[in-house]
Amino acid sequence: MNIRNISLLSCAAVIAACQAPKEEPMGLTYPDTRQDSSVVEDYFGTMVADPYRWLEDDMSEETAAWVEAQNNVTQGHLSEIPYRDAMAARLTDLWNYEKFSAPFNKGEYTYFYKNDGLQNQSVLYRQKDGGEVETFLDPNGFSEDGTTSLSGISFTKDGSLCAYQISEGGSDWRKVLIMDCATKSIIEDTLVDVKFSGLSWRGNDGFYYSSYDKPKEGSNLSGITDMHKLFFHTLGTPQSDDVLVFGGEETPRRYVGGSVSEDGRFLEISAAVSTSGNELYIQRLDVADAPIIQMADNFDNNHGILHSEGETLYIETNLDAPNNRLVKCEFGAMTPDNWVDVIPESENVLSTGTAGGSIFCSYLKDATSYVRQYDLDGNHIRDIELPAVGSAGGFGGRWDENELYYSFTNSVYPSTIFKYNVESGESEVYKKSGVKFDSEAYESKQIFYTSKDGTQVPMIITYKKGIEKDGTNPTILYGYGGFNISLTPYFSTSRILWLENGGVFAVANLRGGGEYGEEWHNAGTKMNKQNVFDDFIAAAEYLIDEGYTSSEKLGILGGSNGGLLVGAVSCQRPDLMAVVLPAVGVMDMLRYHKFTAGAGWAYDYGTSEDSKEMFEYLYNYSPVHALREGTDYPATMVMTADHDDRVVPAHSFKYAAELQRCHSGTDPVIIRIETNAGHGAGKPLEMIIQEQVDMYAFAFWNMGVTELNYDQAAE
Repeated sequence: MNIRNISLLSCAAVIAACQAPKEEPMGLTYPDTRQDSSVVEDYFGTMVADPYRWLEDDMSEETAAWVEAQNNVTQGHLSEIPYRDAMAARLTDLWNYEKFSAPFNKGEYTYFYKNDGLQNQSVLYRQKDGGEVETFLDPNGFSEDGTTSLSGISFTKDGSLCAYQISEGGSDWRKVLIMDCATKSIIEDTLVDVKFSGLSWRGNDGFYYSSYDKPKEGSNLSGITDMHKLFFHTLGTPQSDDVLVFGGEETPRRYVGGSVSEDGRFLEISAAVSTSGNELYIQRLDVADAPIIQMADNFDNNHGILHSEGETLYIETNLDAPNNRLVKCEFGAMTPDNWVDVIPESENVLSTGTAGGSIFCSYLKDATSYVRQYDLDGNHIRDIELPAVGSAGGFGGRWDENELYYSFTNSVYPSTIFKYNVESGESEVYKKSGVKFDSEAYESKQIFYTSKDGTQVPMIITYKKGIEKDGTNPTILYGYGGFNISLTPYFSTSRILWLENGGVFAVANLRGGGEYGEEWHNAGTKMNKQNVFDDFIAAAEYLIDEGYTSSEKLGILGGSNGGLLVGAVSCQRPDLMAVVLPAVGVMDMLRYHKFTAGAGWAYDYGTSEDSKEMFEYLYNYSPVHALREGTDYPATMVMTADHDDRVVPAHSFKYAAELQRCHSGTDPVIIRIETNAGHGAGKPLEMIIQEQVDMYAFAFWNMGVTELNYDQAAE
């Protein structure tokens, strides 16, 4: 394929539409967005104009001015919603309760996270032998505005040292600080430019971490090298002396991670070229200068070492098992032909954990959890009794401890932490949520609907008891549909705003996700991607046909890959919904792989450079390119952040600019651009509350809801 810039004279017909004067609809007046007629590319003989290419430079003064102008329009619209301030006060009150994490033991201390209620970041505390609780690490002091967050911490086995990562402004680029846990003092220089990395200690002399060569200073849109690298950092030495363990020129991989086994004897290395599938390597650490040995050599399957017991390795894999299985092998015979099933594949998707000498198998049955406990030989010990149908997580812990902590939640069951005795099988509530929510007043049920090709798709629908199925209920349909990610039921504090005011919230388990294993995932990838959109459209039609809502009262919501979903569906069926809420979405499908880590998403999407057929498929649904001039689009609030270096804001910038140009109706089509924030993780609570309020207020208002009764809602 030849992709090149060509002149205006040679492609006037291609860009004529981009030069057409824009007629503003009545209502909002949008900022002028410059269209550059000189940028056109040849994709297998098809000329594609890219008039907003300049918005990819998020560091330019022109882009900054555009962002400010767009935010002024957006905030002007949002400020006219009469109940917005009341919603903010209500959500602030709802969020003002103590929140705890499950505790974990390191050395002589028990550690846990707690948020007093409205702290921007949760604080890490510790306690020794039931004594006084002390603050160990408070991220609220990392920056004045609360936008620097704690994004990971790893302790040595004896608990004497820890290394923790911080993210500034939501960036995926991290810094690593090393602390003496006894004195809580930083003991050496900060490591910088660490990305997509865990931290795994090898004894007390140092730890493994991963990163890329950071792009040159300038735009956040600069692509990163495909060469992710695994390093070992020795304490007391400069970062420049860190040893390259795997990756780089000799073994170029996009994603490389290293993890030391709990007994300290093995280093596991996972190496991948995309977000799905990986090679698996292992190195003995109890033998000097031991080689790195390959265990699995294909990128078509996922593998990871769960546990080692002497010379026996336990591996979770989907090789020859799309729903996953647990196998074992001996160190001297580690290739897949020597793998022996411990927990065979079943009809439900498996994920495994270990604690207290047992294996815990968490299964997904129609996107909800059930958990079984086994011994190392695969003998069934018991099923774990969960409090309801929903999502359970956290079945893992230290091999030498007899207790573990797990969480349980569903759409009307606030997340609760349970303590589980591995030997007796008894569970007890450890920390119950303090959120002000009456679960008995709401209903959540799972239904199955039929997609366009006859596929049965599950969906969970949640609402206040007593609503009438008369087509008048404000409804939000949420989806994701990609990257083998499963949407399981979970409780959301901010969602109370929607439910208590008569809103319906539906979550569809679309193809492309992991709810039914790798076959379900692959059914929504590359040239099967339209299945995902069809599943979502069918979910919307079900909600309308069954009387939950109507097109005038329906909104669609999704983030990241889900932002692509709602962007594409609103282009294909603008008649189907009243409100569209794409957050940090992948909107330019012809160029996504050229930004930051985007090339790693090609397993799910394919790229415009793969073939003429793949280009045409992407071009057909790419939200930036699928918009049509003169179309009355639904009310849309695009949401992004200026420091998002995963799905770069240019995706949303270009989509919003083209949407405003093409839109012929009077409903607002605006973009909300958060400043000093990233893809989502680590946002301060204050920022989260305002974002959620703006989203729900925009949805209610543009569905025609003019009043909300907060006196009644608060009772």
